[in-house]
Amino acid sequence: MTTPARLRVPFRATLLALFCSLSVTAHAETPEAPETQGKPLMLGDVNVNAQAPTASDLPPVYAGGQVARGGQLGVLGNQDIMDVPFNMTAYTEELIRDQQSETIGDVLLNDSSVRQASGYSNQAQTFMIRGLPLNGDDISFNGLYGILPRQIVSTDALERVEVFKGPNAFINGVTPTGSGIGGGVNVQPKRAGDEPLRRFSTDISDDGRIGEHLDIGQRFGEDNQFGVRLNLSQREGDTAIDDENQRSKLLALGLDYRGDALRVSGDFIYSKERINGGRSSVNLGDTTHIPDAPSADTNYAQKWGFSEIEDTFGMLRAEYDLNDSWTAYAAAGAKHTREVGNFDSTTLVGNDGSSVTSGSYIPHNEDNSSAMTGLNGKFATGPVTHKLNFGLAGIWTQQRNAYDFDQNDYSNNIYHPIDVPAPGGGFSGGDLGDPGITGKTFMRSVAVSDTLGFIDDRLLITLGARRQQLVVQGYDYDTGSRTSNYDESITTPVYGIVFKPWDHVSFYANRIEGLAQGPTAPTTSGSRVVVNANEVFAPTRSKQIEAGVKVDMGTYGATLGVYRIEQPADGYTQIIDDTTAVFVQDGEQVNKGVELNVFGEPLDGLRVISGVTVMDTELKQTQDGLNDGNQAIGVPSFQFNANVDWDVPGLQGVTLSGRMLRTGGQYADAANNLSLPTWNRFDAGARYAFKVQEKDVTVRFGVENVANKSYWESAQGGYLTQGEPRSAKLSGTIDF
Repeated sequence: MTTPARLRVPFRATLLALFCSLSVTAHAETPEAPETQGKPLMLGDVNVNAQAPTASDLPPVYAGGQVARGGQLGVLGNQDIMDVPFNMTAYTEELIRDQQSETIGDVLLNDSSVRQASGYSNQAQTFMIRGLPLNGDDISFNGLYGILPRQIVSTDALERVEVFKGPNAFINGVTPTGSGIGGGVNVQPKRAGDEPLRRFSTDISDDGRIGEHLDIGQRFGEDNQFGVRLNLSQREGDTAIDDENQRSKLLALGLDYRGDALRVSGDFIYSKERINGGRSSVNLGDTTHIPDAPSADTNYAQKWGFSEIEDTFGMLRAEYDLNDSWTAYAAAGAKHTREVGNFDSTTLVGNDGSSVTSGSYIPHNEDNSSAMTGLNGKFATGPVTHKLNFGLAGIWTQQRNAYDFDQNDYSNNIYHPIDVPAPGGGFSGGDLGDPGITGKTFMRSVAVSDTLGFIDDRLLITLGARRQQLVVQGYDYDTGSRTSNYDESITTPVYGIVFKPWDHVSFYANRIEGLAQGPTAPTTSGSRVVVNANEVFAPTRSKQIEAGVKVDMGTYGATLGVYRIEQPADGYTQIIDDTTAVFVQDGEQVNKGVELNVFGEPLDGLRVISGVTVMDTELKQTQDGLNDGNQAIGVPSFQFNANVDWDVPGLQGVTLSGRMLRTGGQYADAANNLSLPTWNRFDAGARYAFKVQEKDVTVRFGVENVANKSYWESAQGGYLTQGEPRSAKLSGTIDF
């Protein structure tokens, strides 16, 4: 079989440049003795298990270093997975490096509960957790919402990516945009370890996209009280999709102080992404059948399309031990976002791939601030222990928007895309050069919980509640006058139980809720005037019941859970009564599922992250009952992941890896007339760890979608997201 040209051309030059850079760095750090100058470079002893220092306040990791034993659970703080009545997984920096993951989306490919979709007409990553969407706006940063970039989050400054399974309105409070009913994601920033770190990495993809990443960590002072972690990175070049080009920059500075009773940390980050010709989702128009996905590298986006996203954000966090039993904490952060782009949208209008293309120009600015404070304590009343948590949280956001939509639609075809004119003006709103305020959001909450321990803490019962206020205001694009004002409050409880009959087994169950802004009745529906126009409905409350078992065998762990999520009315289940013309909030989406996950190092040198999620979904009380009993849009029947990382016996320092993703069929419309078939994807990789003059060096090579399979990855929101084409990447890392 002939290797495609793009897999051949860059790598000879790349290998030479890569190893030259590694050699130069090693020689610059350690001068050559006179007797070795000009002689071939000799390799020292191979170091297979070299790991980066990790932050001391994070839960430890399982053997193999890929998955942590716990994570941050909002108001509950850092918790061991065996002690909480919830299901979560925390992926580590070591896994991120070894898989060459550039974004949070790359990391979450390891989780069988998660699948990914793209934003419609933009590059935003949307994650489907337990069949329900989580927007990038609703990912938290060290426990704070509203701080991270909205569309794409780089991993270059991250220590952990933590996935919470299920609704979490109590754990972290309501999300800024109301997504995340099926689960949430929290990311932890890097901190300086006790050992000094000087790490440089360079990488190149098969299409010539080149990246560099410098990671420096150092602690200072008595007992290493002060720490500094600096990350600088950039990448630029073509992607595996035809005519798509990306450029990214990141500067992240993490500072921390750890005293006997006081701990303080600060993170300050600047990131910028520029994507030219980015392929986004496809809207479904008048089609009676979804055509097969085009070739994996086909780009039906326009060359004039671009998206530029610039974020400056940071946060401060402090903890103080009042005594051995009580700790007070506080955190605050802010973000400024500037986005602008020429966006093109593709809508399918025929079963043969016929489509229409339209364009728009949209600037978006955003200023957010977020804060929280609380108190964690432990005490005993007789034989019963208590872990008491009290927390306050608030989020303030302000959005500035304008738009200019091209009124023309141009005929096209996703199989044979053609160039169409760039947007030339048409239907517009707001000042394109200086967008005005179009939205404000204010959310605040107070939470309290107690975990009661019985029988030497083998039986743990968690009880809690969070009272939340949601204020959402809308403003006219042109006049700036307020057009809507949503102000509602609601209380969300949580109940959980953990029973540990043996040290390595935990049975658990929970009832927890999710929360989102309720709808506002429209003024008209078709030709009818809605009787209760502009009526504001209470926040929509989602409910989950879950039970399962967790096993911790020391070097590896496993979880098995069964859940049911009831999600209130979505867009296709909110009803205008035919007789009374009254808007009512009715209807329900029910997602039921079973999850099995295994992770860790069950055998020496063999690391696994594997899982399967089987889901069943049903719509109830839909408008006129037309879709009652149907499956919800974008929820696959099953999701299977198998990731294996194997140290090859007899080849010291050599590791091979492989991953399989298999996703069941899903519907793209509420009537269940349009569906996507089951799809498979295979990834493969290898790495070699060795020493050069006592410096740790690792070379990694990975290929995603080895078979270059073309497939529709997701139908989330009624949009089609196509899977990424085959992409190969080579990288080298040296600790100097």
